[in-house]
Amino acid sequence: MQREEILTLLKTVNLNENVIKHVVAVEKLSIETAKLILKNAPDFKIDLKLISDGALLHDIGRSVTHSIKHAIEGVKIARKYGFNEKILSIIENHIGAGISKEDAKELGLPVKNYFPLTIEEKVVANSDNLHSGDTRTGIDGLYNRLLNQGNQKAAQRVLDLYNEISELAGIKL
Repeated sequence: MQREEILTLLKTVNLNENVIKHVVAVEKLSIETAKLILKNAPDFKIDLKLISDGALLHDIGRSVTHSIKHAIEGVKIARKYGFNEKILSIIENHIGAGISKEDAKELGLPVKNYFPLTIEEKVVANSDNLHSGDTRTGIDGLYNRLLNQGNQKAAQRVLDLYNEISELAGIKL
């Protein structure tokens, strides 16, 4: 599916216009980040189309719910429209910087690990973490918010992912 077709699909499933602006902003940063990684490490393999598509689709489940379960709902929607497993994994694993089986159980998600594993999953999750709506933010706000909520594990995962992607990109994102 081409980019414009994905944007049309987002409207078809009644995704809120503000969420569409958010996913477009996440896509932009994801592509910029991937290109920096490729420039910094030319032998690195990154699928730019997968990053673009995954970034645009990562919040499609918000057409159903704005809870943490939007990732699960997003996978259902994307699967219905025939997207492949790599896209489904980006959607499913973009929440925060990953959620453990134990935390998934507490959150009412199907019990499994939700950690971004591939470079494409990590780039999209990190870019999502660096946005509030369609506004680019730094990592400090999310990190401190998670700490203030008493969620040290999530805060550390967010920071670790940010540092990993920044190091690969050769700059602090």
